[in-house]
Amino acid sequence: MDQKISNKNTKQSDWFAVAPGVWGMKDIFVNIYMIHNPSTNQWVLIDAGLKTSAPPIRNMAANLFSPQIIPSAIILTHGHFDHVGSLIELANEWQVPVYAHPLEAPYLTGKSSYPPPDPFVGGGIMPLLSVLFPRDPINVGALLRELPIDGSVPGLTEWKWMHTPGHAPGHISLYRQRDGVLLSGDAIITTNQQSAFAIMKQKKVLSGPPKYFTTDWGAARASASKLIALEPEVIAAGHGKPMRGIQLRQSMLELLNNFQRIAVPHGGRYVEEPAEMDERGVQYVPPFIIPDRTALTLVGLAVGITLGVLLFRGKRKKHSVK
Repeated sequence: MDQKISNKNTKQSDWFAVAPGVWGMKDIFVNIYMIHNPSTNQWVLIDAGLKTSAPPIRNMAANLFSPQIIPSAIILTHGHFDHVGSLIELANEWQVPVYAHPLEAPYLTGKSSYPPPDPFVGGGIMPLLSVLFPRDPINVGALLRELPIDGSVPGLTEWKWMHTPGHAPGHISLYRQRDGVLLSGDAIITTNQQSAFAIMKQKKVLSGPPKYFTTDWGAARASASKLIALEPEVIAAGHGKPMRGIQLRQSMLELLNNFQRIAVPHGGRYVEEPAEMDERGVQYVPPFIIPDRTALTLVGLAVGITLGVLLFRGKRKKHSVK
């Protein structure tokens, strides 16, 4: 089962091997993962990507697991839009349970929106564009399940999950101890998610969570320290390519010793005061910090460019249909 199977519907370069029985796929700027359980000959989907991710996820599953193309479960690292974009479509189609931490439930059952992103954390154009990203809740309905409190992962006997909040209140990461494989979600990522150029190039750099959506930097620091203490052999994150070997070990030490400099923004809405969230959803959001005129101009420019591109694409699509 660990051998890749070619299929004309999916380029093999669209997905990548992480470790025995573990594969990932990048859709635009976010990764999903599939894990095979050799003891049951079933597999589990980790996260559900963007709204565009359902067709490539289906094709990847057909490549790897046919005829067993339906997973035994879907596990969510958290509920941000780029990790649940195709969740409703796939979960309803497959009729499989969706597991998440209970603190993510309000955002997966239609009860609460996430706190607003912080477009002024700096580092590139992605924070400026984050004001356009969806943050409304979805509703998984009766398919949603809480992860077992003992840390076991449904459908994956060798794996454990751990609570790694900060980027999201119920964020989790997954770890297989026998070979040190860590699926870190967005608690630690392996690219500079603030920079559109870095996302396109996928240059490997170990970083803290995406800054514009992280609402508790104290918790984020503790979560990164917890994951680094595992001394993983490979990290496969929600954003970026897998890191391993000497590069990973050196990068983990650097991040651990310099988290404030590397990961935490110099300023922003959540740097001094976190958002407060519980099992009901968002309870408190720090007041918005009004930036200087230059920053506001940059935001307006970024939003204008994005809307212009979307309108241009829409017009091209209309013309191509005629």
